[in-house]
Amino acid sequence: MDPKLTEVAQLFARFKAAYARNDLDTCVTLLSQLKVQLTKFPSLPPLFQQTPNAVEELKLARDIYEHAVVLSVKLEDQDAFERDFCQLKPYYMDTCGIIPPSPEEYPILGLNLLRLLVQNRIAEFHTELELLPVKALEHPCIKHAVELEQSFMEGAYNRVLSARQAVPHETYVYFMDLLAKTVRDEIAGCSEKGYDSLSISDAKQMLMFSSDQELHQYITEEHPEWEIKNGSVFFQKAKESQPCKEIPSLQLINQTLSYARELERIV
Repeated sequence: MDPKLTEVAQLFARFKAAYARNDLDTCVTLLSQLKVQLTKFPSLPPLFQQTPNAVEELKLARDIYEHAVVLSVKLEDQDAFERDFCQLKPYYMDTCGIIPPSPEEYPILGLNLLRLLVQNRIAEFHTELELLPVKALEHPCIKHAVELEQSFMEGAYNRVLSARQAVPHETYVYFMDLLAKTVRDEIAGCSEKGYDSLSISDAKQMLMFSSDQELHQYITEEHPEWEIKNGSVFFQKAKESQPCKEIPSLQLINQTLSYARELERIV
C-alpha cells in the first residue's frame, strides 16, 4: 500500500477510536489533520485523476467525510454539517461506477433533507430531492424526510411531533428535536394571535406536551411574556408588548403616482 494512503488510514483509525470513546475534542483535531492529508491525493474531487490507488483513496476519503458529517451532528454544529456535506456530496454524485455505493449514503442524504427542513429552506429541500434517483424515494430515511415535509406544509404538526419517536436513524434525533421546537414555536405564535387565553389543559394539548411541568418550562424559557394564573395561560401581555405598525399611506400614494407617471411616459 502507498505510504501516504497508509498514513491517512492509520490517522483515520485513531479518529474512529476517539469517536468510539466520545472524545470529541480529539476527533475535531484529527479531522482537521485528515482533511489536510486528503488534499495530497489527486484522485479525489475535483481532479479525479486515474492513479494506481484511486479506488482505495476515494473510498477512504468518502468514509472520512461521512464520519465528519456525523461528528458535526454530535457537536450540534449546523455550519460544520453544511461544509462537510458539501465536501461529501461529490463522492455520492460523481463516483458512480468508480467505487461501490456506501451503505451510509441514503441515511446522510436524508439527514441533509431534514436539516434543510429544520432551517426552513424548502426550495433547496426540493432541489436536493429532484437530484435523487427514483429508487431513493423508497428508502426509509428519504421517505421519512419527505413525509415530514408534507406534514409540515399541511400543518399536520401532530404527525411531525409524533415522528420524533420513530426516527429511521439515530443521527436524526438532533434535527428532529429542532424541528419539534420549530413546530411548537409556530403553534405558540398562532395561539397568542388567535386567543386571549387558554386553559392549562388546552395549552398543553395544543402544544403537545405530556405534562404541566413541560408546559411551564417551555413558557418560562421561550415565552416569559405569557402569564399563568388561575389555571390558564394569558396572552394579553404578549399582544400589548407588540408594537403597532403604522401604514405609511402618504409614502405609498407618492410611490403609486410616481409609477403611474413612469408608465404614462412609456406608453
